[in-house]
Amino acid sequence: MPQLSQKHLLGIKNATRKDLELIFETAAKFKEVINRPIKKVPSLRDITIANIFFENSTRTRLSFELAEKRLSADVINFSSSTSSVKKGETLLDTVNNILAMKVDMVVMRHSSPGAPHFLAKHIDANIVNAGDGTHEHPTQALLDTFSIQQKHGSLEGLKVAIIGDILHSRVAISNILALQRLGAEVMVCGPNTLLPKHITALGVKVELEIRKALEWCNVANILRIQLERQQIKYFPSLREYSLYYGVNKQLLDTLDKEITIMHPGPINRGVEINSDVADSGHSIILEQVENGVAVRMAVLYLLAGGGSS
Repeated sequence: MPQLSQKHLLGIKNATRKDLELIFETAAKFKEVINRPIKKVPSLRDITIANIFFENSTRTRLSFELAEKRLSADVINFSSSTSSVKKGETLLDTVNNILAMKVDMVVMRHSSPGAPHFLAKHIDANIVNAGDGTHEHPTQALLDTFSIQQKHGSLEGLKVAIIGDILHSRVAISNILALQRLGAEVMVCGPNTLLPKHITALGVKVELEIRKALEWCNVANILRIQLERQQIKYFPSLREYSLYYGVNKQLLDTLDKEITIMHPGPINRGVEINSDVADSGHSIILEQVENGVAVRMAVLYLLAGGGSS
């Protein structure tokens, strides 16, 4: 049975190119499954998966839950806002209690970078990182990269610009690592205040002017401004950000080529991207959502060792 090189999916950093290719190959098969009249397969019918979210999430949690149900897994949903975490219970106690219920896999989102890695050292279940602080968000990077591959056929030599709040984004780091591993060139673009100091150490190009970034790239992945993670003001106002870094149809019409538009969501319409771009034929935002379920099905299936017989 096909398997990943790691027991867990904690980040893209530890995933090999072969891992990524295997996930994409498997996701393509699952994408066919979820477009059939009967969308369910019995692949994980003997597996119990706990979705443990210590941070608010709608899209990622629903995408994982749907992926798990499409694979016929038993699903437990846990939210810290309604749990004993509020009463002072530790992360390890919480998870050990859930594991005592004989859970095989844990999908976890946490506001602290490294939380899934901590768990992986202390428990036997497979861990999938659904986002840890501003560190990594591996399944988002996988679905983004898979979506680009589905649209363009290959990532080798493709130019991808990641635009927006790079400093507070776990999506950006995971995307950079995945794209580079598959042969793409990556540029980051945004205000200087929203670019990490040592971002060039990752081997990316840096551009402060959005027009130049769009002229350079084949694909633009536009990130939202993460106001909930910003302790200080990084730019004067959302209006000013939109004026200098917002992507609108007028701007795209001045380019001498067509580029693919992506956004990991949720979208701040009228800030980083206008509706006339988000809803245009250039956009693959809804394809990203569909591909997210297929990619997460692939990750869960492969971590479980190719499913039960």
